[in-house]
Amino acid sequence: MRKVLFLPIVITAMLLSTARAADDWKLVWHDEFDTNGPPNPANWNFEHGFVRNKELQWYQPENAYCTNGLLIIEARPEHKPNPRFTAGSQNWATSREWIEYTSASLTSRRLQEFTYGKFEMRARIDTRLGSWPAFWTLGAAPGIHWPACGEVDIMEFYEHTILANVGYGLDGKTKWLATRKPVSEFGEAWSKEFHIWTMEWDEQKIDLLLDGKLMRHFDITNADSADQGNPFHRPEYIILNQAIGANGGDPSQTSFPIRFEVDWVRVYQHTHQ
Repeated sequence: MRKVLFLPIVITAMLLSTARAADDWKLVWHDEFDTNGPPNPANWNFEHGFVRNKELQWYQPENAYCTNGLLIIEARPEHKPNPRFTAGSQNWATSREWIEYTSASLTSRRLQEFTYGKFEMRARIDTRLGSWPAFWTLGAAPGIHWPACGEVDIMEFYEHTILANVGYGLDGKTKWLATRKPVSEFGEAWSKEFHIWTMEWDEQKIDLLLDGKLMRHFDITNADSADQGNPFHRPEYIILNQAIGANGGDPSQTSFPIRFEVDWVRVYQHTHQ
């Protein structure tokens, strides 16, 4: 009799513990993009120009706007002079005489930065060739640059592949732990729908999820030997961007605009933090 009674009590306690863990998140910051016009300047800065990865797009604020409850980050074909062009330059960003594509990259750097929490985004991405959207975080500690600052790609997509990555500096190189899944595995209608990407980050682990299903687990202690110390115990800021080309592939046969449509971004933290 005692054993029969004991098991339901244990199971009930476990269920209550799980329920408490699920309810332990408190919303600490969010942007619902409900006001038409430019993104809220209290939440977002903009990157400018040719920024990284030899991508084709010139980043400018004009390509990001809020309408009908969505943030639209729109990549467009746009031919105009590169104001940073330098004849004879060997630098990829200043050797280009012309801009052929424009887009936008928003960051919460110095505005909204967090150590640990549940970071979530509901969005729809363009999965055609040439498109390279991302929802990611970078370390915000002053004076610590990439990759030592730590990078988490909560959502990244290029060339028919959905990615979930964690990266940091180790012995002067970038250490990557990546999950890649072909978008074809998710069905034909997947690209037409909105989805939720999540990072659950605490003192011990980072879990990256897509629509509630685990994509990548990372044990934070694995980065204890990282250059300039473990970056995943320090604040990170959010980036939302729509890149074109480079890893995204050749966009020349893709019709534009390419849009990254964000319904909301939310950050929760445990009530004991």
